[in-house]
Amino acid sequence: MTRILITGMSGVGKSTLLSVLGNRGHRVIDTDYGTWKTADGLWDEMRLSALLDSAPSVVVAGTVENQGRFYDRFDHVVLLSAPEDVILSRVACRTNNHYGHTESDRRETPTYLQDVEPRLRATATEELHGTDTPDHLADRIEQLLRE
Repeated sequence: MTRILITGMSGVGKSTLLSVLGNRGHRVIDTDYGTWKTADGLWDEMRLSALLDSAPSVVVAGTVENQGRFYDRFDHVVLLSAPEDVILSRVACRTNNHYGHTESDRRETPTYLQDVEPRLRATATEELHGTDTPDHLADRIEQLLRE
């Protein structure tokens, strides 16, 4: 039973990585979609707790203010990171999520990289670089799932 959290700023490749892992047959949850978050943008703690209580192995992705409450429930907390220019390019042209399409969103990115990402890095058990290929990143996550 291995539970992995993949966290990081918007545009680093979390959803793309989950897609590859899902195509390889792994159970994946992208908390940016569906009913995993409350109206306040926090994880629905009862729902996520139920998932972690019942899932034999799962890879969860997301970045929310209350995620630290769940760190002890994950075997690995993986920070996926990427340079600012890569993030800005990705969020500007993606079609699966509208965050990053406005100037206001794009102005937030440097602030989040300076203020939020270091806190995520300090609590992560591993950091992967979102500029690696999705297949290479998925290979590493699969190694963690086997540990």
